[in-house]
Amino acid sequence: MSRHVAVVTDSTAYLPPWTIERHGITAVPLTVVLGDQALEEGTEISARSLAQALQKRRPVTTSRPSPETFAETYRRVAEAGATDIVSLHLSSELSGTYDAAVLAGRNAPVPVRVVDTGMVAMALGFCALAAAETAEAGGTVDEAVTAAQKRAADTSAYFYVDTLDYLRRGGRIGTAQALLGSALAVKPLLQLNGGRIELLEKVRTGSKAIARLEEIVAERAGSGQVDIAVHHLAAPERASALADRLSTRVPGLGDLHVSEVGAVIGAHTGPGLLGVVVSPR
Repeated sequence: MSRHVAVVTDSTAYLPPWTIERHGITAVPLTVVLGDQALEEGTEISARSLAQALQKRRPVTTSRPSPETFAETYRRVAEAGATDIVSLHLSSELSGTYDAAVLAGRNAPVPVRVVDTGMVAMALGFCALAAAETAEAGGTVDEAVTAAQKRAADTSAYFYVDTLDYLRRGGRIGTAQALLGSALAVKPLLQLNGGRIELLEKVRTGSKAIARLEEIVAERAGSGQVDIAVHHLAAPERASALADRLSTRVPGLGDLHVSEVGAVIGAHTGPGLLGVVVSPR
């Protein structure tokens, strides 16, 4: 019997639905708690609804999937024919999702390799795609994990946010950094570094910050073959314009994704988010 390696990720990968279907990837949803309602990301709460709630200053928190949810997912994937599972998740510095997956994997009906990618959004999505494509080509579990880890090591993610307040409230960035940004009335540029969200640069205005984001991405992309994802929350025009400019500035551009982030990431960044993932092939 030939081995079938299945790929599981979580809803913060923000992979397009047709990509998930085409590659047979399973995405486990995280939960957004809006007031007294617990809602699954991607099915029960939209990014638009989340942005409206944040603008009205309604309390919003997020939570990981339970180990039981992962256990049920692994069972279903195994029943569908998987003999091995690679489970790839957002940074453990940002969420307990990885820990829940590890707990569930210990008693799964087939072997499960759980990987903390240190990534989020399409930085995680590109890792899941690398693993899925390797498995589709007949690769082993080890080869699929290696492909995902290499993609993660080579991938960079940068973010512009209108304010650091949402990240501070959720504990995703230090209070001192957030207060400094507010006191200086600057627009922050952030990056993923070691699985954490860190302040990269402080720029005086939003327009200059977005221009600087474009420069950083173009420099990081260089002339090699790269895939790029542009994310936003409640800022579709800015995202589309940035993607158009990058398409002319990056000579080795492969796939270009433009999408709104889901409610989980949006809850911690706030409306106005503009993020770019640069992932060399």
